[in-house]
Amino acid sequence: MKKLNSYILRQIFVGFLLISFSLLSMLWLTQSLRFVEMVTNKGLPLSLFVELTSLLMPRLFSILSPIALFASVMFVYNRMLSDRELVIMQAAGISPWYNARAAIYMGLILTVFSVYTQNIAIPQAENAFRNLEWEIKNNVSHLMFREGEFTTLQNNMTVFISKHEADGSVSGILLNDERNPQSKVTLSAEKGRIVYTESGPRILLVRGMRQEVNRESSQFSSLKFERYAVDLGSMGGKKMKEASVREKNLWELLNADKDTSLDDDDKRKYIVEGHRRLLTPWYNLLFALLGCTGLLIGNFNRRGQSKIISCSIITMVVIQGLDLSLTNLAGRSLYFVPVLYINCLLPMAICVYLLLFYNPYMFKHKHKALSDE
Repeated sequence: MKKLNSYILRQIFVGFLLISFSLLSMLWLTQSLRFVEMVTNKGLPLSLFVELTSLLMPRLFSILSPIALFASVMFVYNRMLSDRELVIMQAAGISPWYNARAAIYMGLILTVFSVYTQNIAIPQAENAFRNLEWEIKNNVSHLMFREGEFTTLQNNMTVFISKHEADGSVSGILLNDERNPQSKVTLSAEKGRIVYTESGPRILLVRGMRQEVNRESSQFSSLKFERYAVDLGSMGGKKMKEASVREKNLWELLNADKDTSLDDDDKRKYIVEGHRRLLTPWYNLLFALLGCTGLLIGNFNRRGQSKIISCSIITMVVIQGLDLSLTNLAGRSLYFVPVLYINCLLPMAICVYLLLFYNPYMFKHKHKALSDE
C-alpha cells in the first residue's frame, strides 16, 4: 500500500509541475510585456529584464499553486478510476480516506511551502522588485544612453555616447544643453561617468571643451576643461515609493491597528492581508481534497465521471470567487474576516467528513426505507 501511495504521489507531483510550469509561463509572458519597452527602447540588458520579471514569480505561484494542484489531483484520480484501479482498490476494502492520502500529503507539502512563499519569498521579492524598478527609472539612467545614438531627454538636453566601457564609464561624449532659453551650450569630452547625488544624477566629463552661444547677442565663447559636471535634471532624483503592503512582515500586518501613521482604510487593508497570509496556504490542501473527494466517494460510471468532475470544478470556482469577494468586503469591514476562514475551513471539514464517514450504501438503504414507508 505504501508503494501505491508513493506511486500516486509521484503522479500528482509530476502533473502539478507540468500544469504549474505551463500556467506560470503564460502569466510570465503576459506580465513581461509591460517591461519589453525597457529592453527595446531604453536598451536595458536582457539579464536585467529576466531578473525584473522573475521577481513576479513568487506572487504568481502562490495564486496558481492551488488551482494547479486541483487539476493535477483530479486528472490522476480520474485516470485511475477510468483504468479500474480505484474500483479494484475499493472492492478490496480500501477506504476512500486511505486512497486520498497521496493527495492530502501533496496538499500539506504545498501548504507548508506556501507559508514560506507568503511570508518570506513574496515580501523579499516585492522589495527587490520595487528597488530594481526604482533604480531602472531613476538610478541607472546611463542604461538609457545607447552607444552611437542621440538620446533626447525631457529637459531639452541631447546626449550622444560613443561607447560604454567595462568599468562603467563612457567615452566619446557629446552633450547639447538648451535648458536655458537665453543660451545654447554644447559640451564634448573624451570620457565621463554618471554619478548620483541627493539632487539627482550628474555626468562628470573629463578632458573636453565647452562651447556656448548667447541667443540674444549671438556671442560665442569656448572653454577647455579637465573636469566638468553637468546636472541631468529631472531624469532622476525621485524619492523611492514607500513599502507596499506585500513587503510588510506578518507581525506588522496583524498589528497595523496600532500604527498611528496609517489611516483606517490602510489599517483594514493591512490586517486583511495578514489574515490572508495565514489562510491562503490552506487552499492548497482544500483544493487537493476537492479534486479527489467526489471521485473517491462517487459511484463508478463506465460512461465517465463528467457530473462529478463538473460539480468539483463548480465548487472550486465558487470557493475561489467567494474568497475574492469576501476579501474585498473585509477590506471595508473587518467583520467579514471570520467569514474568510469559514469559506476555506468549512469545505475542508466537509471533504474530510465525506472521506472518513460517507457510506453510499447506507444512503441507499435509508432512501429505500423512506420510499417503502
